Amino acid sequence: MSAAALAATLSPALRHICLVESEQIGTVGVGESTIPHIRYFNRRIGLDERELMAQTQATFKLGIEFVDWARIGDSYIHAFGAFGTRIGGVAFHQHWLKRALQGRALPLDFYSLPIRMARANKFALPADDPASVLSAYGYAFQFDAAHYAKYLRRFSERLGVERIEGKVVGVRQRAEDGWIESLVMENGATIEGDLFIDCSGFRGLLIEQTLKTGYEEWTHWLPCDRAVAVPSEKVGPITPYTRATAREAGWQWRIPLQHRTGNGYVYSSQFLSDDEAAERLLSRLDGRPLAEPRFLRFVAGRRRRAWNKNCVAIGLSSGFLEPLESTSIYLIQIGITTLIDYLTDCTFDPRVVEAYNRWIAMEYDRVRDFLILHYHATERCDAPIWEYCRHMAIPDTLAHRLELFRHRGRHITYKDGLFLEPSWLCVYFGQRVIPRAYDPLVDSFDDDEVDQRMEAVRRQIEHAVARMPTHDEFLRAYCPASTTEEQPRSVVP
Repeated sequence: MSAAALAATLSPALRHICLVESEQIGTVGVGESTIPHIRYFNRRIGLDERELMAQTQATFKLGIEFVDWARIGDSYIHAFGAFGTRIGGVAFHQHWLKRALQGRALPLDFYSLPIRMARANKFALPADDPASVLSAYGYAFQFDAAHYAKYLRRFSERLGVERIEGKVVGVRQRAEDGWIESLVMENGATIEGDLFIDCSGFRGLLIEQTLKTGYEEWTHWLPCDRAVAVPSEKVGPITPYTRATAREAGWQWRIPLQHRTGNGYVYSSQFLSDDEAAERLLSRLDGRPLAEPRFLRFVAGRRRRAWNKNCVAIGLSSGFLEPLESTSIYLIQIGITTLIDYLTDCTFDPRVVEAYNRWIAMEYDRVRDFLILHYHATERCDAPIWEYCRHMAIPDTLAHRLELFRHRGRHITYKDGLFLEPSWLCVYFGQRVIPRAYDPLVDSFDDDEVDQRMEAVRRQIEHAVARMPTHDEFLRAYCPASTTEEQPRSVVP
């Protein structure tokens, strides 16, 4: 992703990009679920969406279904779209909340187009007309991450990126300031550069092993530190959403692709052994497993600085927040695009570096709080992990947001950062965080008129969903999976 974006956005006269990687070093390869930001990243670097989806066995994603999180038997969808529209300048959920507290409201899901689409296994592309109900949602992809990497590698090389096969065995630093001067390869060759982007994964070959940047650990808030993943045969219709089911020591993912289903169990080693996790995952698959289980170990947190001297850490070398909300690829891509926006010359002004580090830290911190909310806002007491999460101390930033929402359903809106009000509302209401009261401004509206407007929204949504093709039908017409690896073609960003 880094090589592709730099090659696509920087003038060839101003850059020479070397991509150093080894076929002998495996990749994590399980980041199969994304969020809508990936569409803007792909468009910015000039990728053709339909071709990309066909090449990566991709399906559409309208959101994530969360099962058994607040209580066993509960299910809600965090969808990529808002609930209704503001009525009289007041947030739609406030009007709904008044009726819910009075015991006369339909489920909030009825007023979300992407949720109703997901529940019906329907899909259509959003409309461009902002006045249309069909414009009120976004979408992302569920794809084969290994195929995505191969696709971007071919794309990068076509744009002039020099790929160097081999392992890095040493790093040379300038004596006067410790900046990285060159990489030493296993075959004895050296690779010099002005800027080094560390994509070496958890080990942080440059950012940590060489520059000793430091790591801020968040395991006390996000206790899961292991994952086991296995693909399985595709069974039944392809759902346009990812599923995350809370389990006895963490949670299980299910990601449907065109050719198979991705599965995994994210868990805490404090409460479950690796063997038990693999056994329980395999026993809960929809179809026959297609490979042996693969294990991953991680520590939730981030580097103290993503940019240190002339090295920028991207991806797992920068930090890791578990894949509960499919943010891993987002954090990679926001790191890349922010770097491009801040990259003015090779002097790397300390003020620019500091601004970049502040921005990336903010992105991680705000995603962290959103993930913690899922664990903390639970009523489950059937397993030690949930007992711990219910009672654990949480960051002050999240505690303040929770208390403000519980008071009158008010939401603190970020000026910057990833998750907007609809995302927080999905988790709040989906996990039974119900405000004690609603915004008193709601009482200034005529109840019958508001009821009619809410019912009109519900009917519009139901009529729109009824006319849509199924997700399978849309995939067959729009981006049937390709069986060959074509050269990527670009479009105008």
